[in-house]
Amino acid sequence: MTSSVLTQLLAVLGAPESAGRLSLADWDLLVRVARVASLEGRLHALIEEAGTLPEVPPAPRRHLHAARVLADRQHAMVRWEVARIHEALAPEAIPVMLLKGAAYVMAGLPCAPGRQFSDVDILVPQARIEQAEQHLFVQGWVCEGYDAYDQRYYRQWMHELPPLTHIQRKSVLDVHHTILPPTARLHPDPDLLWQAALPLDDYPGVYIPAPVDMVLHSATHLFHDGELENGLRDLADLDALLRYFVAEDPGFWERLTARAFEMDLARPLFYALRYGREFLQTPVPDSAFAALARARPSAPLRGLMDGLFRRGLIPHHWSCDGVGSGAARWLLYVRSHYLRMPLHLLLPHLVRKAVKDQRKGKRERPEP
Repeated sequence: MTSSVLTQLLAVLGAPESAGRLSLADWDLLVRVARVASLEGRLHALIEEAGTLPEVPPAPRRHLHAARVLADRQHAMVRWEVARIHEALAPEAIPVMLLKGAAYVMAGLPCAPGRQFSDVDILVPQARIEQAEQHLFVQGWVCEGYDAYDQRYYRQWMHELPPLTHIQRKSVLDVHHTILPPTARLHPDPDLLWQAALPLDDYPGVYIPAPVDMVLHSATHLFHDGELENGLRDLADLDALLRYFVAEDPGFWERLTARAFEMDLARPLFYALRYGREFLQTPVPDSAFAALARARPSAPLRGLMDGLFRRGLIPHHWSCDGVGSGAARWLLYVRSHYLRMPLHLLLPHLVRKAVKDQRKGKRERPEP
């Protein structure tokens, strides 16, 4: 059952002009839930665009404004980091593709205003990834805090380097060579991403994904990787992207669904469209679902995933949680690893991770 605060949050996301009808008591809890979901800054941007920000009571308006200031600061930092990445890699002619939040900000897309995030994701060709790491290291991005097993885990099995942290600015950079691990069950072709990529103005050699690929990557990140702490925020990103791209290109749905099969990402797209329409009333035509019929899970599996995602996508806050919320999140976490790695690699990895987390917890526990 949907909680009242979640209903209100979804209503404001879909119709920000309704924000003025909420009481101060409504806002008291709504602000807390939006903060947990990383949606405070986004709410400010939507309500401001709708022209109803003055109707929000002063106290919650200050909270939303503070989150928007933080988001704007993060956007300025992203622009700076992109310039530094270009400075590091352009002399070696190493192409760079910006992903997710960095791409939204640099392309000025409608989902960017107020969006909060903590790192920059980029893609470089696999053949150039070691060279890219070397030149980023010269500019101050280093890999720290990862033991030999973690290093092997990332470099042998995953689709990215271990996260790089700048030694001075402490900015975090995730360097990918494809969008899913080579061991995953789905196998999108990174060469197809590069063939369709769009150049970024003022930064030769820096690109953003084509619109269809931007949607597919966002859907895959959310419904395959299993990082659901900001699940509703990422679903709102997808909603905004789809509304914008469809308005710009009437043939977008046909191109998107065809590209999903070409990239072997039709199942994540199915989930993105299904739950986008359910949570945020994303205007997905029935023809899009018909085009994805081959990727639709069977009825029993669809029922199971409905139960999991309806719990896992909502903000991780006590006011939104219901029966089975914690179990659903844990199952989705295990599912994400199962989709990324075969069992003979997954089981030893999860055991090792559990033991490592337990030891870390013991080290951090204060002395009696």
